[in-house]
Amino acid sequence: MKTPIQLPALALFAVAALTLSLPASAETTLERIQRTGEVRVAYANEAPFAYTLANGKVTGESPEIAKIIFAKLGVPNVKPVLVEWGSLIPGLMAGRFDVIAAGMYVTPERIKQVLFTDPHYQLADTLLVAKGNPRKLRSYADIAANGKVRLAVMAGTAQYAYAISAGIPESRIMQVPTTTAQLQAVRTRRADVAVGTALTMKALAVKGGARVAATTDFADDPSHIGYGALAFRQSDQTLRDAVNGALQEWLGSPEHLATVAPFGFDSSNLTKKTVAEIAAQ
Repeated sequence: MKTPIQLPALALFAVAALTLSLPASAETTLERIQRTGEVRVAYANEAPFAYTLANGKVTGESPEIAKIIFAKLGVPNVKPVLVEWGSLIPGLMAGRFDVIAAGMYVTPERIKQVLFTDPHYQLADTLLVAKGNPRKLRSYADIAANGKVRLAVMAGTAQYAYAISAGIPESRIMQVPTTTAQLQAVRTRRADVAVGTALTMKALAVKGGARVAATTDFADDPSHIGYGALAFRQSDQTLRDAVNGALQEWLGSPEHLATVAPFGFDSSNLTKKTVAEIAAQ
């Protein structure tokens, strides 16, 4: 009877070392959320894009879209994470959540930091002013030209860059953490004007009562039209691609328009703009 061939100890050690050195197949974020059925979605309190109701429910154009799209991908549980606007991208990059669903504009600067889906809306800006617009403010140029005017912007938004590029000095720009703070600044006359998306400023005007109003004749650079999208870590391209595919099939459908209608969006907010086109600007 033949005895089994015995491998030298050194050969056995080499085989074991090779086995241990082989890289393990890391689970992607898409695989994880489909396995667990849960995705962590960050938002900042800014109606009508994403906000918390008095009963604690998180709603808004972007969270409602996220709920439907992730359900289509087999992820029924969307866990909301409230974050101040300026902490959304840092928190995403730090792994505190998996996606930003806050109506965030796609800009060339942000494209360098995160991956965006193609936009799910387009929207222009307008101003929030004191009732009657006593300063006669209808553009960034008007604000820049009047050395007494103070502008309130939400920190981390595209409007801050627009204001700087229009020649408004930093000393006259009040950066605040929320849109509610913008409203209070104008109501208390700590600021003469606030700027933001047309839907947001109109909603603040309704909330603010008789002392404030949203302008209807804001003259802005057409390049300032905002394109909102969902954002992901740069390492999560498979997740972004899956979401983007489901999203683009759904946008413009009767279900989509019915979903966003309660937040003031309609077919006029649809866009064919792509991330690639914005990156090339």
